[in-house]
Amino acid sequence: MAKLCLLGATGTIGDNTLAVIAQQPEQFTMVALTAHRNVDKMQRLCAQWSPRYAVMADDDAAEQLQQRLKHSDTRVLSGLGGLNYVATLAEVDTVMAAIVGAAGLLPTLMAAKAGKRILLANKEALVMSGQIFMQAVQENHATLLPIDSEHNAVFQAMGGQNQARDLKKIILTASGGPFRQKTKDELHHVTPEQACAHPNWVMGKKISVDSATLMNKGLEVIEACWLFNTDSDKIEVVIHPQSIIHSLVEYADGSFIAQLGQPDMRVPIAYSLNWPKRLNSGVKSLNLTQMNALTFEAVNRQNFPCLDLAYAAFKQGGTACTVLNAANEIAVAAFLNRQIKFMQIPHVIEQTLSRMDNQPALNLQAILAADTQARATATALI
Repeated sequence: MAKLCLLGATGTIGDNTLAVIAQQPEQFTMVALTAHRNVDKMQRLCAQWSPRYAVMADDDAAEQLQQRLKHSDTRVLSGLGGLNYVATLAEVDTVMAAIVGAAGLLPTLMAAKAGKRILLANKEALVMSGQIFMQAVQENHATLLPIDSEHNAVFQAMGGQNQARDLKKIILTASGGPFRQKTKDELHHVTPEQACAHPNWVMGKKISVDSATLMNKGLEVIEACWLFNTDSDKIEVVIHPQSIIHSLVEYADGSFIAQLGQPDMRVPIAYSLNWPKRLNSGVKSLNLTQMNALTFEAVNRQNFPCLDLAYAAFKQGGTACTVLNAANEIAVAAFLNRQIKFMQIPHVIEQTLSRMDNQPALNLQAILAADTQARATATALI
């Protein structure tokens, strides 16, 4: 029986993880659930799953939850210390890392150092600290399984390995988001509501905007480089509007191996929860005879410059990817708050990168310092 810690229980990945577990509850024990500040939802989840620990990243929210759960057996913790504690518990063997953004870096890194089986839905952990994170995984014999549908597809196409021999190219597919067919002039006037209305996937606001700008795909390129020990020159991004083929691997002999499935995060979650065996995800099967044509397009890099910014940051190395991620988080938040326009998001990121000196990413302190400075620089630009 797997003993789980779910970091980010109230988000979309958390919802889907719990939905998969509900299909076969006898195979899992929920040791810890964590959230940011959604007290109402956490109260309901604790009543349903009876975790030993519940952690709120927000201290005030933790106090509220403690009052509501004072007659239960669930112990409420708070802050980064609480997150790190449950991610490294001896009784936990599997950590679902689903905290959005840079906030998920430290508890996920701590889980790696504790040698846990990590289901990685937080791509920022690798974007910000790829070398340090992968070193922690290797030195502490942790198991790292990708949850992003694209990386999970590549992992499956490689036969359940993080590195493949004779690999020629990794092809990450992208839906193109809600603005794939808009002109550059039209993109200047899109709203946060439009950016969050993804045509295929149900996601949170931040990742929905990242999908609309294609920064999400840029972050996935960086993540793939670390996960599969390859260079960005071997990673190609193509638009696949149907979101049925989740990614492909090309081998030296000309063979292409792809993973297909419904655009539903329960599929990669179910695969990773019980890897190398498979679980019932609860997802409806594809009906191949009723599918329309599967199409592919090149990325319009003029309209979506965030992708090239990500490629350039990875090539630059050092703390550039940390700066890229931090500036993007600040810019996306500003767009959602209607402080900047959609097409100003890449401008803020580019200007932040140009105004900061790139430093060697020698340790976690250097990475966190670059993250803090980049956020201040991006905020000042906005």
